[in-house]
Amino acid sequence: MCGIVGAVSNRNIVPILVQGLQRLEYRGYDSCGVAVHAQAGLTRARSTARVAELQEQVAQDRLEAQTGIAHTRWATHGAPAVHNAHPHFSHGAGAAEARAPRVALVHNGIIENHDQLRAALQAKGYVFSSQTDTEVIAHLVDSLYEGDLFEAVKAALPQLHGAYALAVMHKDEPQRVVGARAGSPLILGVGHVDPHASLPPEGAVRALGRPGGAVDGAEHFLASDAMALAGVTDQIVYLEEGDMADLQLGRYWLMDRSGHALTTEQRPVKTVHAHSGAVELGPYRHYMQKEIFEQPRAIADTLEGVAGIVPELFDGVGDSGAAAWRVFKDIDSVLILACGTSYYSGCTAKYWLESIAKIPTQVEVASEYRYRDSVPNPRTLVVTITQSGETADTLAALRHAQGLGMTHTLTICNVATSAMVRECELAYITRAGIEIGVASTKAFTAQLAGLFLLTLALAQAKGRLSDAEEAAHLKAMRHLPAALQAVLALEPQVMAWAEDFARKENALFLGRGMHYPIALEGALKLKEISYIHAEAYPAGELKHGPLALVTSEMPVVTVAPNDALLEKLKSNLQEVRARGGVLYVLADADSHIESAEGIHVIRMPEHYGALSPLLHVVPLQLLAYHTACARGTDVDKPRNLAKSVTVE
Repeated sequence: MCGIVGAVSNRNIVPILVQGLQRLEYRGYDSCGVAVHAQAGLTRARSTARVAELQEQVAQDRLEAQTGIAHTRWATHGAPAVHNAHPHFSHGAGAAEARAPRVALVHNGIIENHDQLRAALQAKGYVFSSQTDTEVIAHLVDSLYEGDLFEAVKAALPQLHGAYALAVMHKDEPQRVVGARAGSPLILGVGHVDPHASLPPEGAVRALGRPGGAVDGAEHFLASDAMALAGVTDQIVYLEEGDMADLQLGRYWLMDRSGHALTTEQRPVKTVHAHSGAVELGPYRHYMQKEIFEQPRAIADTLEGVAGIVPELFDGVGDSGAAAWRVFKDIDSVLILACGTSYYSGCTAKYWLESIAKIPTQVEVASEYRYRDSVPNPRTLVVTITQSGETADTLAALRHAQGLGMTHTLTICNVATSAMVRECELAYITRAGIEIGVASTKAFTAQLAGLFLLTLALAQAKGRLSDAEEAAHLKAMRHLPAALQAVLALEPQVMAWAEDFARKENALFLGRGMHYPIALEGALKLKEISYIHAEAYPAGELKHGPLALVTSEMPVVTVAPNDALLEKLKSNLQEVRARGGVLYVLADADSHIESAEGIHVIRMPEHYGALSPLLHVVPLQLLAYHTACARGTDVDKPRNLAKSVTVE
């Protein structure tokens, strides 16, 4: 969602801030802005267009500075408008905007008690120029400022209820940025020492009574994502929940939520390779298309090094990681928590876990689970699924489950350094690479691969997987990249379908068994990027209501693998044809479903058994993509949506 970049340096950091925003565009946003501590004081530029326009505005204004903060905003409180865009200023109590700004601030997250804080600050004479919850924080920090920005922010934080990642500047303290996080991710980037740089003497740096302070470079950065700092620094410190950061030229300090100074042993500097090349389109028209075609490689990378099915594949990360074999022996059920596309991968895994591992499995929408009464079982393995590892609802659901006494936790995640990986007992890191398109594709199939491995590992730990079955499953998994490549070759046939779909406003998706979640995912993709209303149902539910919608204007997409439910599915197809519906069928080669009037068939290259969902979802991704292209929508940045949902 929203993105933050901040910097303190001895060089002009405006190009770094703008470049950082460009690298965060994939997260989704509807406004952007930058504020700097220039010679004349705090100044800013904001836009409701793309970062490219902001860049032009900055160039026209000749904005240059050695300290600054920048932001991409996904609107929550207040419409997407310039006056609601970050960074926000506070001009002081009773001050008109004509007066020089005192505080500049950017914020990711949501402040739930902003109405109460707004009323209290208005009573003190503060004038609000936006509808955002963020402006409240800027005025609050200003009201608490007594010559020390760090202490003002520290005093403000206990009054904030909700989630936040902050970067703050004050007009009286050049070359200083203060950051803080709770519920939203924030990292610190350690710059490289310039041998020609002139650092201030020890006495010139504001020590604020805190001991030590890392002296690792001439410049330091804050960001919500390491990708924002790609090419600038690969030395990253991950701030933990409740941490504060004090960035100054040549030095930084960290403090935990209890007010204790943190050492480099407690918050180590890690080398993170966030390659800027990952955001290059190459020969593709959109990132989504590129990422669809990267799936064979993503699956190969995710399965790299898997020589056999062993629980150790899921051992925890770092010293605190637990031994998976012990946990797998102890658990007797699985609870999957996820949102959106990740939720559908969990729904698919339920079929595998119950049919192969014979383990009772429940799948919950994370945002609902935390707010309902449930029956906890301490012998449940709680599995979270998240591409970013920072999804707010899923993190909150995990903590809720832990609070209920379910301490056996495992995550399937694409980011090894994320909060989710750090907070779970066990982990499997998928290797899909950075996904730029808002609509997830390669991350989804990589999650399915990780979940299938988890199924096999649990089956083995429970003595329900023979050597012959393990060998057969591993052989099938190793063939997945080649099988996916063959499915991608169907793109021209899918494009022909997309020409029909582009003229429609509604669509129905059908599937049975473990392909019902794949139908759900196909419908989600179509609605996300083409804005066509799409619903998915188990095919057997047609006559229980959805059949009333079927007309010649309602295309019906059917996932039809040659499995035990095929004959039942064929009967469902006849129900559609009898009502004049037009069918679009993804059929295996030996399913004996033929093209005819009102029936369009694309034949999959091969039947793939339990792993069939990974193959059948790819044509549905391509269908959504090419339909969106035909309708002229913004494929990679669909309206109202964000890539990483880091607020509730």
